[in-house]
Amino acid sequence: MYNLRNRSFLKELDFSRDELLHLLSLSAALKTAKYAGNEVQRLSGREIALIFEKTSTRTRCAFEVAAFDQGAHVTYLDPTGSQLGHKESIADTAAVLGRMFDGIEFRGSGQEDVEELASHAGVPVYNGLTNEWHPTQMLADFLTMMERSHRPPDEIAYSFVGDGRFNMGRSLLITGAILGSDVRIVTPGELKPPEDVIEEAEAIAAGSGARITIADDVAAVEGSDFVHTDVWVSMGEPKDVWADRAKLLEPYQVNSALLERTGNPKVKFMHCLPAFHDDSTTVGGEIAEATGMHDGLEVTDEVFRSPASIVFDQAENRLHTIKAVLVATLA
Repeated sequence: MYNLRNRSFLKELDFSRDELLHLLSLSAALKTAKYAGNEVQRLSGREIALIFEKTSTRTRCAFEVAAFDQGAHVTYLDPTGSQLGHKESIADTAAVLGRMFDGIEFRGSGQEDVEELASHAGVPVYNGLTNEWHPTQMLADFLTMMERSHRPPDEIAYSFVGDGRFNMGRSLLITGAILGSDVRIVTPGELKPPEDVIEEAEAIAAGSGARITIADDVAAVEGSDFVHTDVWVSMGEPKDVWADRAKLLEPYQVNSALLERTGNPKVKFMHCLPAFHDDSTTVGGEIAEATGMHDGLEVTDEVFRSPASIVFDQAENRLHTIKAVLVATLA
């Protein structure tokens, strides 16, 4: 057991291997308790603020249901629901909210914003997503991989295929390094994670036993138990990058041929969602029109809807892992 009370959850690098494993173990226990109907509320009377500069489905719902399950209350502040960064500084907002709430979740653009919020709030702050890191998603992803493989992280091999520069590529690289996994980041050279992040992962791997591969050849997925991807165009990027990005990343689309290259008939597909696997949504249709790729962008509809896809298990596990973070830090 590890005492994480009053700790913020800002990025994976802030936690040790044993602390992350503790959170995963607690997540599994809370999930079992919820399904068994004997969950004990440990957060009664707690108040949690949810700040969303970027809109969300899974992150918002997971935090709200996790809090409600545990007896806590939440206040949701949407992109227009506070003065954060507009009429009031992050530091001042943090000082105010820290006097009213027991914890604060933040989902926005810059990592520096959630770090500043944490430095002035005086209560735990949780990173629901920034451009650089996505720590709550990592707990959900690793819980899912452990459930599906029945193996600990240091016996799991996985690949991330796509644009490695942003939060998912970085977080899967660093978290796998901390937990001792076999991690492959498969991406064009110009879209690989920043050099300082790669160097950090390699330094961590030297102590954890993790295997780190950065490759531009999709052959690197061979032997993977899981193949991850993410959207090719991140939130806030202009539409004029769509066609060029799609042309660059088309060889990295997760399709049935790419999954076959793993050589693993039991390989599973993972995606943090939402996914552009068809053109049925407004944005999906616009991207398909701009790129000419109507059978999915980062993943084909065939793979997304196949038995190999475990994206909805992964989405559900956002709830159980976020609940574990709240219980560990506030209970």
